[in-house]
Amino acid sequence: MEAKLSVVRNPAAEKVIVSIGGNAIIKRNEKGTAEEQFENVARACEAIGRLVKSGRSVIITHGNGPIVGNIVIRNEAAKDRIPPMPLYICDADSEGGIGFMIQQTLYNQLHKIHNIKDVVTIVTQVLVDRSDEAFSNPSKPLGPYYSEEEAGILRESKGWIIKKDSNRGYRRVVPSPKPRRIIEASVIRRLAESGVIVIAAGGGGVPVIEDEEGVLRGVEAVIDKDLAMALLAKEVKAERFINLTQIDMVYANFGGPGQRPIHEMDVEEAQTYLENGEFAPGSMGPKIEAAIEFLSSGGKEVIITSPELIDLALDAKAGTRIYR
Repeated sequence: MEAKLSVVRNPAAEKVIVSIGGNAIIKRNEKGTAEEQFENVARACEAIGRLVKSGRSVIITHGNGPIVGNIVIRNEAAKDRIPPMPLYICDADSEGGIGFMIQQTLYNQLHKIHNIKDVVTIVTQVLVDRSDEAFSNPSKPLGPYYSEEEAGILRESKGWIIKKDSNRGYRRVVPSPKPRRIIEASVIRRLAESGVIVIAAGGGGVPVIEDEEGVLRGVEAVIDKDLAMALLAKEVKAERFINLTQIDMVYANFGGPGQRPIHEMDVEEAQTYLENGEFAPGSMGPKIEAAIEFLSSGGKEVIITSPELIDLALDAKAGTRIYR
């Protein structure tokens, strides 16, 4: 017998955007098998299911860092047999694949707690400025970590730009232009207000530019998912966003000898930390920048924590809380 889906229009319900970080989908030291990814996604979906059951309107986004990197590696490995796809197609592939995992896993979780709702994935286009300086100064980490020796070989053999990342090794970096507009924002908002759980702007969405006639075209880049999430939150008028990552909270000088947990901070404190270089540009920096943008545009609260601690974090007993 087909399950009856509950769709209740409630524009007044608190809109919460939940972001599942790419490093929470494939954790450090994991192989990245489909089974591991589904298991990690299930932990996040258990917490998200409780948010849905509480009556909140939930929009989900996710990172794609390790996964889109693997897609690019497959591109390179098979380029002599199959024409490699451009980076924006890899972005779309990862958005659809990860979206499917979350979509199915969350549906099953909601079925388990007898609170079935529609869950959909929207492959989301995100407009960027063709003159963005990021195209001349790539900074977004992509793919696996390399040793210093491996990084040097790849620079010479492939012409890649490779930089040190968060004291954990070296990674390839690609352009990461600032998101300007979510092309599908209006339909995402309408679906969310109709009771549908929407998975959107995964991995920062698919970067596109617009010509003088309004025609869209994909562009070689990766948009930071945290900045895309902040823009999406603004455009759908979300009140709160929850950033689920691999670590339990935000740390000053992460990975360094003076590493220190930050339990809470207001926008001004977050801005000061950011300006003082406490957060790595390819890691926690964009999350803090996104939090500042979200709160400065009317959002109420940002929570950064791991999936396992989301309930405690909502009660201010774990994670990092950022507020106006």
